Amino acid sequence: MDYITHLIERYPALSVCEHDIRAAAELIISSYEHGGKLLSAGNGGSASDSDHICGELLKSFVRKRTPDQSFIDSLTAIDAVTGAYLADKLQGSLPAIALTNQSALMTASLNDVDGNVMFAQQVNGYGKPEDVFLGITTSGNSKDVVYATVVAKAKGLKTIALTGNTGGKIKDLADVSIIVPQTETYKIQELHLPVYHALCLEIEAHFFKD
Repeated sequence: MDYITHLIERYPALSVCEHDIRAAAELIISSYEHGGKLLSAGNGGSASDSDHICGELLKSFVRKRTPDQSFIDSLTAIDAVTGAYLADKLQGSLPAIALTNQSALMTASLNDVDGNVMFAQQVNGYGKPEDVFLGITTSGNSKDVVYATVVAKAKGLKTIALTGNTGGKIKDLADVSIIVPQTETYKIQELHLPVYHALCLEIEAHFFKD
């Protein structure tokens, strides 16, 4: 199934974003094919979206994702009983980190430096040229997400913005900007979810056939 086509059929208003949604999927797939990972960040509801995306990528979304036989063999070679259990329970995984969950680092940034650099600091630490940074901001102007995007680009990462309204400052910084056609925050967020679900479905289908 072409999940992005299916998305547009269900949400026709998103047809204006189709090209950018496909481009975002291609960037993330290419990153994974080259050993990269996804870093994501946002504020408030967008922080929850950031975490949600990583959850869909790190384990099974709609496909079973049976581990490779070579990995299963390695597990059982270490401990037959434990290995067999893990082989039955573990699922194929695509590396993704939500930068919204590092409470010690984030509170230290708030207290010691500037809270607006807490995502940028993590991109500086985690980011490699083969990675992708996904910044979620309904306005496109959230300073912490914008700063993280600038750091990501400086380190050679590909960058994706998931935003709304006019796209704000981030639209001209990111390599791909998905600007959903709404202006109110909650309405933008209501369209963000089906967009990133379609992205996760498309990415999962590319790497896992079962």
